[in-house]
Amino acid sequence: MSLPDLASNLPLSLQEFQYDLPDDRIARFPLAQRDASRLLVYQQGQIRHAGFRQLAQFVPADSFLIFNNTKVIPARLLFHKSTGALIELFLLNPVATDGRDTPPPMLEAMEQTGSSVWQCMIGNRKRWKPEETLQTTLQSPDGPVTLSVAYVDYERSVVEFSWQPASEAFAHIIHLAGQIPLPPYLKREVTEADRDTYQTIYSRNEGAVAAPTAGLHFTDAVFASLAERGIGHDYLTLHVGAGTFQPIKTDDPRQHTMHAEQVVYTRQNLENIRRHLDRLLPVGTTSMRSLESLYWFGVKLLRQEPNPFQLDQQMAYAIPPDEQPSAAEAVGAMLQYMDTHRTDTVVAHTAIYITPGYQMKMCRGIITNFHQPGSTLILLIAALVGNNWRTIYKEALDNEYRFLSYGDSSLLLP
Repeated sequence: MSLPDLASNLPLSLQEFQYDLPDDRIARFPLAQRDASRLLVYQQGQIRHAGFRQLAQFVPADSFLIFNNTKVIPARLLFHKSTGALIELFLLNPVATDGRDTPPPMLEAMEQTGSSVWQCMIGNRKRWKPEETLQTTLQSPDGPVTLSVAYVDYERSVVEFSWQPASEAFAHIIHLAGQIPLPPYLKREVTEADRDTYQTIYSRNEGAVAAPTAGLHFTDAVFASLAERGIGHDYLTLHVGAGTFQPIKTDDPRQHTMHAEQVVYTRQNLENIRRHLDRLLPVGTTSMRSLESLYWFGVKLLRQEPNPFQLDQQMAYAIPPDEQPSAAEAVGAMLQYMDTHRTDTVVAHTAIYITPGYQMKMCRGIITNFHQPGSTLILLIAALVGNNWRTIYKEALDNEYRFLSYGDSSLLLP
């Protein structure tokens, strides 16, 4: 896909967003205590080092934190054929069977009984013929469960899972059959402990295939210290997709095709966000993408564009700055939509791609981990702090910070 409008006035090369990450700096296992991680604080060009338990001392007192409360599902399902071949199915997104153009809400998919249709990544695909049905028997406290899977669309890797007893919900089935999908860069087998440690303590809504890892550091004690300073927070939901690990393969990173993810906003979210505009501090890149996407959904409503809750990666770069409404107007449009349609929830899909040249509409900074070289997440950080991302990452490497999902944290306030 060609994206000529993506900050096209800025020449970008993927090489500009690479850095040397030694293998021994990748945290392959979490610390015994979540909040024992380190915290790099970058504020207006100055860097300080602290522990994550001290976070409340550095967050601006008027801030309002936004968390992503998605919950990682056991998205890796293994089926053994009679020939001995092992077929792995990695759940990507549910597929509507009622003619809808967009995936059904994740909550709806998790509650389906008897059968569920999903698009998957399929490992060892050549060993699974289009006409074959795979089957396995699962052990449940209530007795055995038979799980079958067959192709619906071979070319698109869409499959239908079906099970007996049919009264069980799909969420229960995958918890019996699946494994937590650790990021591939950890290069290790999943352990039973990962079912707990690769979830935030506030995870609630099932549907992610990767954790919003900036939130892994938070404990009840950290929340209490924030509350003591009067720093409030709220939770929205973005179901992190496997595309978050998709490497950029183009020399110009703007030519990368961004993945779409399902995001859910409630009326409470919007009212809290409207009250705290200019003070919003997202926890993690998924929370930032959710907040920035919220602005553009509001813009689409104000412009009366079709499919207002499907955001492609070009939208944020296609409208001249002098034609962009204020954040208050955009959020107001979302609330007006809820009022008009008598709903307290909006389910949307965003493929927003935040690259250098993007101007933040909603976020004053970010709390986030340290990301892979040459990734879309590094581009997002560069959009926020400019070329200073290199100074920040060099400082972290020089001071032996732990990197990636189970690694240390940073508070970035440009």
